[in-house]
Amino acid sequence: MRWVVWLFLLFVVAVLSASTLGANDALVSIFLPPWRVDLSLNLFVLIVIGAALVVQGITRAITSLLDMPERARLWRESRREQAAQQALRDALIFLFAGRYSRSHKAAQRALDIQARSQSLASDAQFAALLHLLAANSLHRLQDKTRRDAQLAEVSTWLAGQTSGGAVGEGAALLAAEWAIDDRQGGRALEQLLALPAGVTRRTLALRLRLQAARLARQPLEALRSARLLANHGGIPALAADGLLRSLAVEALGGARDIDQLRKIWLQLEASERRNPYVCAHAAERAAALDAPGDARAWLRPQWEALARLGEREREAVARALVQALNGLPADWLPLLEAALTALPQDAAVAYAVGRALAQRQLWGRARRLLEGVARMTSAEPDLRRDAWKALAAIAEEEGDTDRAADCYRSATLSA
Repeated sequence: MRWVVWLFLLFVVAVLSASTLGANDALVSIFLPPWRVDLSLNLFVLIVIGAALVVQGITRAITSLLDMPERARLWRESRREQAAQQALRDALIFLFAGRYSRSHKAAQRALDIQARSQSLASDAQFAALLHLLAANSLHRLQDKTRRDAQLAEVSTWLAGQTSGGAVGEGAALLAAEWAIDDRQGGRALEQLLALPAGVTRRTLALRLRLQAARLARQPLEALRSARLLANHGGIPALAADGLLRSLAVEALGGARDIDQLRKIWLQLEASERRNPYVCAHAAERAAALDAPGDARAWLRPQWEALARLGEREREAVARALVQALNGLPADWLPLLEAALTALPQDAAVAYAVGRALAQRQLWGRARRLLEGVARMTSAEPDLRRDAWKALAAIAEEEGDTDRAADCYRSATLSA
């Protein structure tokens, strides 16, 4: 189509030229004393146009000749830039392929080319990315000294740069991940806490923060990170419940006194405080710290809804109450009777109620419950043994040494 248009334009020019110049009888006289040259106007116009074209061609040739060194320099720069880009691609390919030594060499080759290139020498983001690739390869090769040196180069190149934010954030996240691999949880947390608030809420940052906090033995920090990660959908729902429960238990287990335990308990969310396993562990820890009142207060909501709990959950709650029986008030007796009525065949509940009645010195009812647990074949061996020991303690309180000896013997046989 383009050639058709050019041909049409050529025809137009030919027609216009023939109509304009065909009947033109004008002359152009050029006086060069003592000569005179007469030319037709048509010939004169053609000579002028031809001369203009010749002058233009000569001018362009001279300009091209003078620009040749600059064009050669630009060509060499373009070749260097292409070589640097190719080396960058090679570094990425080798890194993903697990050929870390070759990836490091390719990144170094790209850095050498950049140093010789005027157009790339001032590209801080390009240099920082290459140093980051080299550091990643060295980390995989377990060369920590050179890895840290390359990471420092990244910080040097990005200092004062406003366009390298994404590269800097990636370097900080990678540094935190490497610190976790080195089992340095505190260092990883420092790297993550130095990031902007928006970056710390990303799923990758939250996962790294969770791992670093657990590695640094900071369960409360790990618990906060796990909550955010669960809210962002970074953990499946079932896995999130188990993780939050284990972290809450770990945080409670780290309390050194009752005041610290109460503080940690208040820092838990309501859903975590309603978890039977978390309540049971908190109560056991409070009982161990000589605060049975706090333990019973935390366990009471679980006992009020004991029939709705699973078997393992009821067992954990019942065993926790057994450890917090010291000073049991009388207002617990109706609650225990209601639980026993709702779950008459539950060995763990019967054992806990029996121990509670024995604590209140209601020996007869306590003995019947504990004997039922001790002879219950479906009960766990450890629970039957504990029931025999409790019966022996009741017999000793009543002064019946023979019965106490028989109970201890039965406890030994049931172990």
